[in-house]
Amino acid sequence: MPVGARPPIRLPSDGGSPLGRLSLRIAVAVALILLVAAVAYIEREGYRDGDKLGTLTVLDAIYYATVSVTTTGYGDITPVSESARFTNILLVTPARILFLILLVGTTVEALAGSSTEAFRQRLWRKRLHDHTIVCGFGTKGRNAIETLRARGVEDRQIVVVDDNADAVEEASRAGFAVVHGSSTRLAVLEEAGVREAASIIVAPDNDAAAVLTTLTAREHNKTAMIVAAVRETENRHLLHESGANSAIVTSSAAGRLLGFATHSPRIVEVLEDLLSVGSGLDIVERIVAPEHDGRPLSEMVGDAPVIGVERGDQFMRFDDPAAHTVRAGDKLVCFCSNEKDAA
Repeated sequence: MPVGARPPIRLPSDGGSPLGRLSLRIAVAVALILLVAAVAYIEREGYRDGDKLGTLTVLDAIYYATVSVTTTGYGDITPVSESARFTNILLVTPARILFLILLVGTTVEALAGSSTEAFRQRLWRKRLHDHTIVCGFGTKGRNAIETLRARGVEDRQIVVVDDNADAVEEASRAGFAVVHGSSTRLAVLEEAGVREAASIIVAPDNDAAAVLTTLTAREHNKTAMIVAAVRETENRHLLHESGANSAIVTSSAAGRLLGFATHSPRIVEVLEDLLSVGSGLDIVERIVAPEHDGRPLSEMVGDAPVIGVERGDQFMRFDDPAAHTVRAGDKLVCFCSNEKDAA
């Protein structure tokens, strides 16, 4: 990409591909010509070709339809009978007008295409706020998006950033707005609306890019929730120092699951169930209402076991003495069953 050039944006299609629309128009134009040719051949006795009457061949009929519908009109083949002229009034003239509409419409669309796309992008940027930026459309990024969707986040509130052309194409086909470029570059993040984003998921394919993306994003958005992933444990502290609210080490997490699975495979099934949003067991947050302020945590369990309490910036496990009494506004992290809720 040239220095200073704006990163390209791919917005979700609003009505089919340009090639598809062009193919449809060509098909309609060809169908018009063939229809007129068929009618002319059926009524060939009413047409004169030069000085000869009623001698139209199939090729002559197609030739007549082509020059008539395209308004070329050489005049060498003409309708002479009343029925042939009446057919021209009812069929050929409307076909000629429709052909012109198709031709002019295609030309205008081609000329206005870039302006329309520029207008769409301006409108998209104007409406872009409190959205989620997903940096990296690999395995981690795609799974993060699936979880966001399961949590109720709409596709229009997700912006994907990736510098891989295949990933950009895939994300665009999936219906997301995509910025093609490296998330480590400020210009790319600005195109994705980093200053207005509510949350940023950092999931590139290498740790250096994750750290630099996190640092750049935090520098230009002090309030967004930034969650980032790295492969190596020794790089986790770099994410926190760069401004990430949460840092996930993918290699160690996978390693622990493998270790659990060796001796207790059922535990891994439970953990995978918890990570699958929308089915089986799930982890939810419930906010403590003002009327429950000061109540013991044990009275708040109910049918959803509490595993932790979030109070401001502090997270306490259920066995922490400070969490034994809840306060209004606390977030209770609970287990719940989607099957039971659905019932």
